[in-house]
Amino acid sequence: MIRVAICSAGSVYDSPMLSVNTPFNSHLIEVPVRGLRPGMFVVELDRPWLETPFAMQGFLIRDDSDVDYVAKHCDYVYIDPQRKVSPDKLPKRKGRARKPDKVPPPKRDKVPLKVEFDRVKDDFSSATNVMEGVFKRMRTHREVDLPSLRSAIDPLIDSVLRNREALAVLVRLKRKDDYLYNHSIATSVWAAILGRHLGMEKAALQQLALGTSIMDVGMSDVSRELLEKPSELSSEQLAQVKKHVAAGVKMVRESGEVSDKVLNIIACHHERHDGSGYPQGLAGNAIPAMARIAGLVDTYDAMLTPRPYSHPRSSFNAIQELVDSTDVLFQGSLVEHFVQAIGMFPTGCVVELNNGEVGVVITQNQTRRLRPKVVVILDREKRKHASMQVIDLAKYSEPDNGPSSLWIVKELEAGAYGINPDEYFL
Repeated sequence: MIRVAICSAGSVYDSPMLSVNTPFNSHLIEVPVRGLRPGMFVVELDRPWLETPFAMQGFLIRDDSDVDYVAKHCDYVYIDPQRKVSPDKLPKRKGRARKPDKVPPPKRDKVPLKVEFDRVKDDFSSATNVMEGVFKRMRTHREVDLPSLRSAIDPLIDSVLRNREALAVLVRLKRKDDYLYNHSIATSVWAAILGRHLGMEKAALQQLALGTSIMDVGMSDVSRELLEKPSELSSEQLAQVKKHVAAGVKMVRESGEVSDKVLNIIACHHERHDGSGYPQGLAGNAIPAMARIAGLVDTYDAMLTPRPYSHPRSSFNAIQELVDSTDVLFQGSLVEHFVQAIGMFPTGCVVELNNGEVGVVITQNQTRRLRPKVVVILDREKRKHASMQVIDLAKYSEPDNGPSSLWIVKELEAGAYGINPDEYFL
């Protein structure tokens, strides 16, 4: 049986300007795996992408061996007939048949952190200024300057592809006062870092970063008084805030040509794995893959940021809360990948070791995420060392394993003991 798919595997975005009969991806077709033929392009699965070995950006069926391999993981898939390739025009394989677009292992950084940190500072400042201007224009003219956003975000994507940590450090160090545009640029960076870890190609990263950067544009319709309210919102006020999703979709669609994937991010970034989100109450793989990433990084960055009604968490505590919500609010495998991508103690954070010394995380250990490299700044009496020492915690024994054990006890607040992490990346 073949059916038309609705809004990326079965969901419909119902809003004043987008009726239930006008889904984002209404042209997709559901096909049983054994009904796949060479030339068909698969864009959605019957389960979360991250529970399969396939890359999230889709793949082309080239021959029957591809069909056999997909059948090991799925019962049915969704194809895009607009991307179908005539069998006589299919690119020929070289050598042995390969399995369709498996997620590759994380690529090594091409550029050292210090070099990339210096290189991308100006691009980051420019992107932040562009974002500030975009939000100011939205408040006054209700227009989203998509071309300017794309030109500002592209250099950041290039930076993430060169080194996954430099921008993460800048996001932590260079926060400004306005929550909306500061949060927007930060979430686009976290999303790009996670997307790179998942093996997304540059074009997919651009869509992901653009979508996450503008997913809260509808908040420009919400009064500052409501956004800055220091106490819990009433049910009526919460309903007002939730309208920002529909407002954002409408605003972006009217601002210029934009892909369905970007619109799906805006429409579905508040949906949750267990169906407790809004506006539709989608659950599991009914939530588009990029929107799942967006919801995760949106929540993570919000927890790091001072708000009128809550104190900021440390990154470690924020990660712990995400882990606690595994397969409840967020897909468990996605949370795991995010931890792998940024680390339990991210680069740039201030930490205290079990011997009382204090330092700054300067490099992640890609295989042992609790044991990064740390530049030690203060001794156990919290006095500054005469000279800095870099310690690779991966070279020390595990906790509670003798006198040579050395590990991170906790992440400290930014600025603890007057330490400015910026100094240790310049």
